Amino acid sequence: QVRLVESGGGSVQAGGSLRLSCEAPGYVYSMYTMAWFRQAPGKEREGVAAVDGNGYTSYADSVAGRFTTSKDNAKNTLYLQMNTLKPEDTAMYYCAADWRGGTWSTRGAWIYWGQGTQVTVSS
Repeated sequence: QVRLVESGGGSVQAGGSLRLSCEAPGYVYSMYTMAWFRQAPGKEREGVAAVDGNGYTSYADSVAGRFTTSKDNAKNTLYLQMNTLKPEDTAMYYCAADWRGGTWSTRGAWIYWGQGTQVTVSS
């Protein structure tokens, strides 16, 4: 069983910033494409950002220009820097690994998941 551990969530006012972290086992981090998803109450889980083994990134239109995903190879850690946060960014944020193929932003395209970290943005 692959264990992904997210951290860094919290409450922030609109316009603020947060940085989420996802720690992964070394072999997962180095071999697999990884991604960030989010799920708001009553909504589908949606892809936010993804990064492959070469560092190529993809972003949802709703966060492009505000969010940045990056990797720290020394720490086997994936990050999501979130700037200019909006109330609509409020959700549980999840780390995912091992892309099956197909559209990266769909939940079913990923095998491994973390437990999530809550982000709440107030207006």
